[in-house]
Amino acid sequence: MSQPNKYLFPFILVTSLFFLWAFLHNINPILIPHLKKACQLTDTQSAFIDTAVYLGYFSIALPAGWMMHHYGYKKGILVGLLLYGLGALLFIPAAGSRDYAIFLAGLFVMAAGATFLETVANPYITKLGDEKSAAQRLNLAQSFNGVGAFIAPIIGGRIILSGIEHTKDELKNMTPEKLTGYLNFEASTVKIPYLVIAAVVFTLLAVFFFSHIPEIKEKDEKEAGKFSFRVFRHVHLKWAVIAQFFYVGAQVCVGSFFIRYSRYVDGIPEKIAANWWFVAMVGFMLGRFSGTFLMKYIKPARLLGAYAIINTLLLLIAVFAKGTTAVYAVIAVPFFMSIMFPTIFAMGISGLGEEAKIGSSFLVMSIVGGAIFPLAMGQISDATGGNIQLAYVIPIFCFVVVGYFAWRFRNLFTDTVKSH
Repeated sequence: MSQPNKYLFPFILVTSLFFLWAFLHNINPILIPHLKKACQLTDTQSAFIDTAVYLGYFSIALPAGWMMHHYGYKKGILVGLLLYGLGALLFIPAAGSRDYAIFLAGLFVMAAGATFLETVANPYITKLGDEKSAAQRLNLAQSFNGVGAFIAPIIGGRIILSGIEHTKDELKNMTPEKLTGYLNFEASTVKIPYLVIAAVVFTLLAVFFFSHIPEIKEKDEKEAGKFSFRVFRHVHLKWAVIAQFFYVGAQVCVGSFFIRYSRYVDGIPEKIAANWWFVAMVGFMLGRFSGTFLMKYIKPARLLGAYAIINTLLLLIAVFAKGTTAVYAVIAVPFFMSIMFPTIFAMGISGLGEEAKIGSSFLVMSIVGGAIFPLAMGQISDATGGNIQLAYVIPIFCFVVVGYFAWRFRNLFTDTVKSH
C-alpha cells in the first residue's frame, strides 16, 4: 500500500475530531449571553465561561502530552472522547438546578477532553506525510474544524437562544414565581443540544475503540527520551507558544462578546446577531479552505503576517466606527483568523521530531490566553458602563503579537531550524 493510501483512513478519522473542539469554542458566543440572562450575570461573570474552557486546556495539556508520549495517539483520543462526553452530560443537571458552577464544571470537563483530542490530533496530522507540507495539511484538516465553527451558531441561535429579551425594569416588575419560571425556561434550552452532543461523542468513542490507528514512530524517538522543558531550546517553538497564547486570546475575544457588541453598537437583537455570527463562521470555514489553497503559492508565515495586519485594521474600524459598519468589520475578522491557529502550530513543531509531542502540549497549553483576555474585556466593559466596543482594543494588541511572530519566522520552512 502506498504511503498516501496508508494514511488516508486515519487522516479522515482523526480529522472528524476537529469538529468537536470547534463546537466547544464557537458555542461560547451563544452561551455567554444566554447564561448571562438565565443566571443573571455581569459581563465579567459571564466571561468565566471562556475561563473555564481555557483553564481546562491549561491544566490538562501537559498530562495529555505525557500520556500521548508514553501510551501513544489512540489512547489519548479515547480518554479525550470519554471526558468530552461526560462534560456534555453535566449540562443536564446544571440546567435543572440553574447552577452556574455546574455549567462551568461541565465546560471544564469538556475542555479537558478537547485538550486530549487537540494534543493528539494536531501533531498526528502533521506526521501523515511530508514535513514541508505539514502546515498545508494541518490547515486542510482544520478546515473541517471550520464546519463545527459555523454549525455551533446555528444550533445555538435556533435552539438555545429563546429570543426573549427583557429589560432590567421588566425583570424587576415580575413576581418571584414568574421570574423563576422565566429563568428556568431559559436555562432548560441547553438540555437537548448537549444530550445529543454526548450521544455523538460516545458513538465516536466506540468507532475509535474498534478502529486501527497506526502509531507514527520517529527516527529520533530513543534519543528524545524524556518529556521535558528542554524543548524550549528551540526558539521558534518558544515564540510559537507566545503567539498562540495571544492568537487564541484574540479569537475568543472577537467571538465571545459579538452578540453584546452588536446590540451595543447597532441595537441588533440576540437571534439576529447569532445569525450574523453564523455568517462570520462561514467566512472562517471558507478562510481555512482558501488559505490551504493559497499556501501552495505563498509561504505560510507570510500569509499569517498579512492576515494579522488585515485583522488589526478591521478591529480598529470596529472600535472607532459606528453602526452597521462596525459590525461588518468584526464579521470579517474570522475569515482572516482562519489559518492562524494551525499555521502557528505547524510552525512551532517544525523540525522537532519526537519532541513534537511535548511541543504540541505546550502549544495546546498556551490556549489559556482564551481564559485571560476575555476577562480583561469584561473588566473594561463593566468599568466603562458597559462599553463593550472599547473593549475590542484587547484583540487588536493580540494580533500585533501574531504579526510579529510571523515576521520574525517568515522563512521558517526554508531555513534550518535553530536552537538556543
